[in-house]
Amino acid sequence: MGMSDKISNAVDGAAGKAKEAMGKATDDPQMEAEGRGDQAVADLKQAGEKVKDAFKG
Repeated sequence: MGMSDKISNAVDGAAGKAKEAMGKATDDPQMEAEGRGDQAVADLKQAGEKVKDAFKG
């Protein structure tokens, strides 16, 4: 996995955490759910990249 992919996935995960926290703070369940969804997508991308790395190495 390229370093830029790792950074991108980490940024996406952090943005999801921030969105979830903002949703909790503002009592906005939709934003909170979107944040959790963003984190899940970032985790899946990270897992996919790790699988690719396992087959390359």
